[in-house]
Order: sequence, then C-alpha cells, then structure tokens
Amino acid sequence: MPIKTVSTTPFDDQKPGTSGLRKQVPTFQKPNYLENFIQATFNSLEGLQGKTLIVGGDGRYYTRPSIQTILKMAAANGVGKVLVGQGGILSTPAASCLIRKNEAIGGIVLSASHNPGGPEGDFGVKYNVSNGGPAPEKITNAIFENTKSISEYKITDTEDIDIDSLGSSDIEGMNVEIVDSVADYVALMEKLFDFGKIRQLLTSDFSMCMDSLHAVTGPYAKQIFEQALGAKAGTVTNGEPLEDFGG
Repeated sequence: MPIKTVSTTPFDDQKPGTSGLRKQVPTFQKPNYLENFIQATFNSLEGLQGKTLIVGGDGRYYTRPSIQTILKMAAANGVGKVLVGQGGILSTPAASCLIRKNEAIGGIVLSASHNPGGPEGDFGVKYNVSNGGPAPEKITNAIFENTKSISEYKITDTEDIDIDSLGSSDIEGMNVEIVDSVADYVALMEKLFDFGKIRQLLTSDFSMCMDSLHAVTGPYAKQIFEQALGAKAGTVTNGEPLEDFGG
C-alpha cells in the first residue's frame, strides 16, 4: 500500500468560514477538489504526526466516499490514529465530545447543517480543533492560504475501509477505529442533565414526538429518549439518517 504524491493545481474558491467549506456536491466531486482542501488542512496543522484525529458527519450524500479519501490521506500524512463514527455518522456535538475525550488534535466534520442534501444538494467540510470547537480564524486563514498555493497531495493506494462494523484496522501503520457514534455522547448528556427526573416525566402520562427529519439526530434521539429516558417506542420519528434527508 504505497504512499502516492499526486500533482494538483489550486482552486480559487476554497476559503472556509467558521462553518467550514460549503459547496454543492458536484463541486466537491471535481477531480482533486476535496483532496486539495484536506491536504491544505493537514498542511496547516502543527504537530500532526502521530496524533489522533476524529472523522464523521451528518450522513448526507458524499459523506462515505469522502471519509475513505480522508482516511487514506491521513495515513499518508503521518496521522497516528483516526476514530470514525460507525457508518460515518457523527453529529457535530458528538464529534466535539470524542475530540475532547480522546485528546485528539482535532476532527474533520462532514456537514452542511440544515442545507439540503443529495446528489445536487450541499456538502461541507469543517475542522474542529483540540477543544472540540470550530477552528479559529487563524487556522481557517492558514488553510485558505494553503489552498491557493497547493501543488500536490499525499494519499495511500489502498482498499476502502469497512466503516459500518465496529473494530480496528490499519492503513500504512495508522490505526483506524470504528466507534459507536452515540455512546460517548449519551454518557456526556447523563452528566449534564438529570436523566432520572426527565425519565419520571417521560414514563408518566406525558407524551411527546421527536421528529429527526431523517438527519443525524435520529440515532442520538432514539438512544436518549427511547432507551435511556424510557419514552415509548415510536417517540422518535424519521430517525434513520438518509443521504438526502428524505427530501
């Protein structure tokens, strides 16, 4: 699985904001477009070698192939370990939780928030720093400067990783661990909120509906409301993340 150095040329529209780089899917599908931005991000990070990185997103269209590209590029750039949410799913707060818990250098979150998903919808890439929060302007500016002068990117020539099954694998000496997307976030919520009192409410005559709109909150809502808090089955509707959020 040799590491390849691929020649490339800059794109002039890769300036990220606090919510990262957001474009329509066909833009990200241009040859080298995603790779340029990921390499520019890696080039902007000091002390990346051997560190831990978190990767996941909201499940929208183009998330899964993007994760494979990021993993191969992370290995080629000397990252020590990557934790990936099972199935590529990680809400932004859950990614923040994992970054802090694992003392990671940061995380790459694939999300465009409420923007529509699908083959003609939007896609986004953002970098969160070691405190779990969005990259500050100093880093986003450094990423943008790198996008303007990039001439090559590094990537491993390897098969795709199974991101649907929990467990560990290896790419060029980099450990890849597929982790439960929900468990650590639920544990954090139990520390922040009084689950006992909320459970008393949800198991009384009180009823509610949580519509997750086929977006990333579905698995979290099911685990929190219907399992940890005892709400009746079916409280969470449209709880399966879909690549186009079901329209």
